[in-house]
Amino acid sequence: MEKIDSIGIVGGGPAALFVVKHLISENVYPRTLYIFEKSTRIGAGMPYSREGAAKEHVANVSANELPELPETFSSFIHRKPYPHHPDFSDYRDIKEYKVIPRLILGDYLEEQFKILLNTARKSGVAVKVFTETKVTDIRKKNGFFEIITESGQYECSAAILCTGHHWPIKHEEHIKGWYDSPYPPSKFSAPTNFPVAIRGTSLTAVDAIKTLARLNGTFSEKNGEIVYQLNENSSKFSLTLFSKRGYLPALRFHSEGSAFSEGWIMSQEEIYEYKEKNGGFIDLNYVFERNFKQPLRKKNEKFYNEIKDLTIEQFVEKMLSIREELDSFELFKAEYEEAQKSIERHQTIAWKETLSAFSYAINYPAKHFSAEDMMRMKKTLLPLISVIIASLPQSSYREIIALYNQGLINLISVDDESYVEPHQEEGAVYHYTDHHTGDKKSDHYQMYIDAIGQQPVQFNDIPFRTLREEGLISSGYLKFKDTNVGKMQFEKDNRKILKTDSENYYLRVDGLNINDYFQALDYYGKATENLFIMAVPYIAGLNPDYSGLDFCDTAGKRVATCLKADTIADKIVS
Repeated sequence: MEKIDSIGIVGGGPAALFVVKHLISENVYPRTLYIFEKSTRIGAGMPYSREGAAKEHVANVSANELPELPETFSSFIHRKPYPHHPDFSDYRDIKEYKVIPRLILGDYLEEQFKILLNTARKSGVAVKVFTETKVTDIRKKNGFFEIITESGQYECSAAILCTGHHWPIKHEEHIKGWYDSPYPPSKFSAPTNFPVAIRGTSLTAVDAIKTLARLNGTFSEKNGEIVYQLNENSSKFSLTLFSKRGYLPALRFHSEGSAFSEGWIMSQEEIYEYKEKNGGFIDLNYVFERNFKQPLRKKNEKFYNEIKDLTIEQFVEKMLSIREELDSFELFKAEYEEAQKSIERHQTIAWKETLSAFSYAINYPAKHFSAEDMMRMKKTLLPLISVIIASLPQSSYREIIALYNQGLINLISVDDESYVEPHQEEGAVYHYTDHHTGDKKSDHYQMYIDAIGQQPVQFNDIPFRTLREEGLISSGYLKFKDTNVGKMQFEKDNRKILKTDSENYYLRVDGLNINDYFQALDYYGKATENLFIMAVPYIAGLNPDYSGLDFCDTAGKRVATCLKADTIADKIVS
């Protein structure tokens, strides 16, 4: 097996873990493997450590849904039981379908990373892990990447960006009562005896709800139901969620097996063969037929027959119409009952399961869409997908409903013109139009938490200045299939449209340009050799959905496969 000189992985969370897993499986063994992690731990990343979770926070995955790692989750619990968690105190009684507390999942991932690194060491790799080490810049020099940290510089022949979640600070450190994210949850340490505003209804918002609820009261079980009791000194506490669509996240249901695999998504060969025959683009309608309608037909032909002739727009309208007709919390209760029946009967909800799998699969052809199809997908499909793939655990639902039953949580649907600004003394002012009355409102809250979830990082905000300045990375763009459509969009708003000299038009998408192997593309659209980007906030434009650990597993394999091909090519040349 050929040794490449050295690989530097920037970020030591789950993405880095799965890169190492696949470097080993593909027999890519560098002489030296560097891992740079800004926190104190490896493997756990932000979501599964104290940076992103407390005891009350649960993952939206269960043991049976985890990608393959050296040791099963049950085996890990056998070695390291958690006596204070009844569901994870005895390995003989591990329920494979039970969602895992995020901190326990972080411990498991950390342990698996250490096992993988020891495997690499036994194969002759010098593994050098730097924790509490922030990478400040990356530059290319004499064919190598210099990874620059606050404490030194390291030369690598390949660099892989696995920096994970990014929560920029805007007003938090300057405005009392304003929080740019709910992370880390430890920053909320005192009761809030007043109404709190939370922007968003994503799983990020659920994290904020669970944290604040515990600071102001207690959950207990009574007659089989979860009930909530306010503390005496929190009598004025309440939560108001603001959402542009007014949808609460969909709940977990019984899944018949993961479709998240390399074999299920469009292969490289299929993508390029299709493009060659169809004007150089992958058509969104084709992917919807291939990865949603046809798999749905096998799972539930009756439902398939109901929607087989619908366009994407008609399908989304059908699925969202009931959400718009019903009160958000009443729909929330109805979906809980549907999910419970699914779990009790071990029967999936076919269209939801298939849509979740479609969401995962769409990442790989998406970078081959036309600009028109990308705009169409973001406008129509993603609003539905973002709700369905949330897979909110039932325990989180029961806590939210306990708050709702006490009149302590409500949801306000706002339009695109709504905005939030810091209050001159404390908190924020939420400006919006009342959905029911049409009245314009400006409500002041002493505490405001932005919880709309991970947002894309734009090109100019990528922290590695030299990569930007030397053109080794570039903004993501997609070409318009129809020049007239591109021209019309350019004349309408040219901030996101690029016009070239040859009268071609391109849509600028969020984040950076990458190829199918997650290689960075330079200013001219050429792959920057041995520079890979798996940091999801950096590539969100061409990778419209990322499904947590499954995404890390698939992307890690793509990166390792590319490095292996380069290694074999070098060996042949030499």
